[in-house]
Amino acid sequence: MLKRTPTVHYPGAPVPHLRPADAGGAFHPLSLLKFARRQALVIASVLLIALGIATTYILLASPIYLGRSSLLLDTRRLQIFQQQSFVSEVNFDQPVVDSQIEIVKSEAIARSVVENLRLDDDPEFTGQPSRFIGFIKSALPNWLLVRLAERNATSATNAVDARLQAAIRHLRANLVVQRVRLTYVIDIGFASRDAAKAVAVANAVADAFIADQTQTKQSTTKRAAAWLQERMIELREQAVVADRAVQDFKTKNNIVQIGGTSLDEQKLTQLTTQLVTAREQTADTRAKVERVTEMLASRTPDAILSATLQNDVMNRLRQQYVDLSRQEAYYMPRLGAEHEVLINLHKEMRQIEEAARSELKRIAEGYQSDLRLAQAREEAAETRLSEQTKREAGTRQEHGALKVLESTAKSYQALHDAFLQRFMEATQQQNFASTEARVITAATRAEKVAPKPALVLTLATVLGLGAALGLGYLRERIESVVRTPRELEDALGVACLGILPVIESGRVRAPRADVVSSAPQESNDRILRQDPGVARQVLLTPFSRFAETIRRIKVAADTTSVSRDVLVLGVVSAVSREGKSTLSANLAHLLSNAGASTLLIDGDLRNPSLTKALAPNAQGGLIEALRGTPIEDLVWHDATTGLDFLPAYLESPIAHTSDLLASPGMANLVKEARSRYEYIVIDFPPLGPVVDAKAASYLVDFFVLVVEWGRTPPEIVAEALESAEPVQSRILGAVLNKVDPRALKKIDTNTERYYQQYDKV
Repeated sequence: MLKRTPTVHYPGAPVPHLRPADAGGAFHPLSLLKFARRQALVIASVLLIALGIATTYILLASPIYLGRSSLLLDTRRLQIFQQQSFVSEVNFDQPVVDSQIEIVKSEAIARSVVENLRLDDDPEFTGQPSRFIGFIKSALPNWLLVRLAERNATSATNAVDARLQAAIRHLRANLVVQRVRLTYVIDIGFASRDAAKAVAVANAVADAFIADQTQTKQSTTKRAAAWLQERMIELREQAVVADRAVQDFKTKNNIVQIGGTSLDEQKLTQLTTQLVTAREQTADTRAKVERVTEMLASRTPDAILSATLQNDVMNRLRQQYVDLSRQEAYYMPRLGAEHEVLINLHKEMRQIEEAARSELKRIAEGYQSDLRLAQAREEAAETRLSEQTKREAGTRQEHGALKVLESTAKSYQALHDAFLQRFMEATQQQNFASTEARVITAATRAEKVAPKPALVLTLATVLGLGAALGLGYLRERIESVVRTPRELEDALGVACLGILPVIESGRVRAPRADVVSSAPQESNDRILRQDPGVARQVLLTPFSRFAETIRRIKVAADTTSVSRDVLVLGVVSAVSREGKSTLSANLAHLLSNAGASTLLIDGDLRNPSLTKALAPNAQGGLIEALRGTPIEDLVWHDATTGLDFLPAYLESPIAHTSDLLASPGMANLVKEARSRYEYIVIDFPPLGPVVDAKAASYLVDFFVLVVEWGRTPPEIVAEALESAEPVQSRILGAVLNKVDPRALKKIDTNTERYYQQYDKV
């Protein structure tokens, strides 16, 4: 970015307008709108092409139909047999459902459908040659067909398999399988150019999946049954061998068992039981002896007679004693203790006590005899048990080994029985294999899914618009030119003095009759051409925007240099063919027509285009003036405006033009011209190719920069100005030349609409 020239801020000059608050960065809607206007033709063309392609596709594309069927993975399982299944039950969580979907899309299911429906013979699935290819083959000579057949003989042997694989790939490519939201329903769709075929394939895929699941369970159950049968035979043989080993061990060790228990063990158990019984009898008898002994030791009749012994005599004596006690209690208060009745009662009671004591002694002697007998039995049982225990200890090792053999035999027998039961269950499940999947909605009709005109046109519009915007952006990036005064000011840092509309060849007007008739007649032969094309456009269209821009340059120069009597204005451009010579001629004509004495100098010694336009017959000019020829002998005059023009006549190309323009002769020429004219306009060569303007910049008060609209990149202009610092420091402003008003109106509507009613060409 160049630094802004401080000399452009003058009263009445076009000050660079500030960026509006709502017109921000490059992606602001206003900037995008301007971009769309600039690239309207490109955007419209690309969009129309995209829509045309979409319309052609809609009209020519074959319709695609989609058939749909629905599968349900039922979590409720039908239990026909109360037994465990040989195939693990499935819990349908998300990964399992996804796995089932992948099975539906698998090659095995596709192969089954292709084989069942014979799709390997369908041209849609196999991509077989069209009728056009067949027609071409029929037109070929037989010898060529034979040669081709021999060459492709190896591949022809695999044609059937190739068609099958092609049909499988086509089916899988056009199969759409997805889960319906979070349910256990799987939606199966197939796209085809034939509606009936789409329906048939969708239903066939669902049926093939169910058949595959059923067959998988059947084959699994069948393999399990076969394995169970083989294992069951092995277990039966092992059980027989183990049982034979048990019998051989018993025979070898003379082990006899009854009810699964050996005789020694049974005898040891009986002896243990007898010992326990003897000890119980001994303890019971000892307790009775001790009780009778305690009763005999007591002197009270109540202790003797109150004993509860299982003895009829004692029971009878006790009853008699109780009866006498009642009589005593009855007669005692009535008769007194000394009565004869009571005395007899007491005597009978004592007799009963003596009889009871005698009976207790007899019972005690019996208990003593029973106790000795019980103790003898206990000792005998202990002796026999001890002897049997010693004998059992000798045979315990053999019994341990026998138990191991018996346990092994029982284990083999139990395994054999379990495998036999599972084998019977597997045999039953082979005949009835159920699956969790079932069809809940069979495909009955197919819906048309492609082409969808609305979707295709919408997509084409979006893609076309995107491509158009991208192409337009690429064009702008590639072009990188200045199109608006604001862009010129932002890019170069100089004020834009206005725009010069392009003057088409058909709109160049001839001199008006009133202008020509009112012009003074000169006797001098050096008269400028009266019809020099666009060089006099400011006079021919005085109310046009072209003329108004030239006036703005004059006003800018006058208001900037109010203290100067004479102004030397240089007109430059960055590259050639930007219209600087046209601007120089029109500016000079405007100044002269306004009544100011003006000298126009063609300072482009490399390409004097201004001389060719205004004075093509000139035989002398700037070079001769630098050599000392008086200026009045070299200038040409305009009969209408009175403009003086110093041409640049070159007999041959000059290499040192910059030295000529920077020479003292050029300084003297300008000094002499300042004494005769009020305005001096010099048309310099472009800044980029040559350095002439830089060399003569010290003679110029202000430079006017000409930039061609929509052609010259701002980087080129900026580089040219940076290489000519003296010129840059004296820039009055810049002018956009060759502007297309209609294109500019699309780009900058807000500014251009204010010039419409004043632009009268």
